Amino acid sequence: MASILQQNDPLAAPRLTWFADISVDVGEPMVLSEGAQGLRRVVPILGGHAKGEGWTGRVLPGGADFQRIASDTVSELDARYGLETDAGDRIYVRNRAMRTAPAEVMAQLLRGDPVAPSQVYFRCAPSFETRSESLRWITERMFVGVGVRHPAQVVMRFFALQ
Repeated sequence: MASILQQNDPLAAPRLTWFADISVDVGEPMVLSEGAQGLRRVVPILGGHAKGEGWTGRVLPGGADFQRIASDTVSELDARYGLETDAGDRIYVRNRAMRTAPAEVMAQLLRGDPVAPSQVYFRCAPSFETRSESLRWITERMFVGVGVRHPAQVVMRFFALQ
């Protein structure tokens, strides 16, 4: 009986459906400022690749991840970049994320040292824009994701909220 009610409950928790795995190659961070709001950095996006159900593509160079290191344990990320599918469709990605870790782990991340993913909370909320008719649906849905930061790459898995 409970599962029937959940199926008909408009306020039931949404299901997640896998959308894509994205690997983003990144360059050296550049510090822009440091003040009362925290440390501001920008990390260039150099390229990468993407794979979804029925499609593959590449991360276009030229994007950037704007970061605010709010404290010794919290980073807010705002990445903006493009994808191009093998079919030639282009997608603008804006991905807002939060990354938290104990202070010593966060210091390692900021230095670019390898860190065990289990030590870092990395969650994101990507949004997409495209002119592609076959991918139009991604502009009409909300997405969430998880990520792992490696020294020269960020790997993420995105899910559509159903």
